Amino acid sequence: MHPLKGVFGHTRWVPEIMDASRLSTVFQADGPFATVTLDVSHDSESGAHEHELRVRAAGEQLVEQGADGAVVEAVTARLSELVDEPAPVTRTVVANAGGVVFDEVVHQRIDATAVHWGPLPDLSRWVEAAERNVRFALALVDHEGGDVAVYQSDVPEPESETSAGGETTHVHKVPVGGWSALRYQHETENVWSRNADAVADELDSVIKSGVPLVLLAGDPRSVAQVENRLSNQRATVVRLESGGRAEDGGDEAQQQAIREALLEYTVARRLELSHDLKDRLGQDNAVATGARDIADAFVKGQVDTLLVDPGAAREVELFVRDHPGFDVGDVPADQPLRADQALVAAAARTGANIVVMPRSSLGGAPAAALLRWNG
Repeated sequence: MHPLKGVFGHTRWVPEIMDASRLSTVFQADGPFATVTLDVSHDSESGAHEHELRVRAAGEQLVEQGADGAVVEAVTARLSELVDEPAPVTRTVVANAGGVVFDEVVHQRIDATAVHWGPLPDLSRWVEAAERNVRFALALVDHEGGDVAVYQSDVPEPESETSAGGETTHVHKVPVGGWSALRYQHETENVWSRNADAVADELDSVIKSGVPLVLLAGDPRSVAQVENRLSNQRATVVRLESGGRAEDGGDEAQQQAIREALLEYTVARRLELSHDLKDRLGQDNAVATGARDIADAFVKGQVDTLLVDPGAAREVELFVRDHPGFDVGDVPADQPLRADQALVAAAARTGANIVVMPRSSLGGAPAAALLRWNG
């Protein structure tokens, strides 16, 4: 059994910070855009047929909204391709006159298919689903090295797996006496240290790839050596009290430890942001609330992190003409834009972070922004 089989699916993950710059290429393309967010799971006997009906219905809705026929064909053709991944699977496809410009899946369920044709991609639902996921590394460590796997918290299978270390000469202490005992003990400890260094080097590479959380489990001494090597990394490193390379993946204690570590990490991140927002609001310092004030902050390049309730922001309209310099792409200045679409576009085009939070945590506003400076 894989170490994380059974870990996922029973906990609702708290949102993680998303770097919206990963969406920048989508928002550099020319509109109008067709966007469809669709449940593409096909885990039942009739799953393939139901999938076909959902895709057809989405195409018909795009036509009703006035979408260009070639764009509709590009979207439906892409969505018709079956995704061979465990359910639940939600797929978001965005296309313009040049073809598909965005195609991503997340392992989250959606309440209903979302179909949109307009001047901006409709990606707030995808952001909302994708942000529930946490990317993390799990390292199972012992004196001989370690196994390092990188996961998305909504998928039980790892996206990558690597073994590090592996030096075994003198890895076990030999019960001999005299000066030989000291020499063997010293060499054994050097082997342990080199194997721990190899695991730490592998984790260093993983962290540099953008993984914000590392979970360590296994032999306490080896884990401590790896943890010490990672002490200056920007990632959060958490030592688990259960699990190791020699244990099979069915260890419920290890699974529970992973669940708890993930939940504690994400809750801590959300609380940190909530407290930061509350403090800034109380001091009226480097903060903006409401879609219009945030649009003005984007014009000045002030926005570091956009905090948004997508559902609430969908009910608010913005006009580019009211915010000269508001960069959301080539859209008509006098055409109303949904605030969720416009704010996500601005975040993507300026490299801001995005965090999905409920309106109740945003002082009653549909969105708020943590700014780089006052002004």
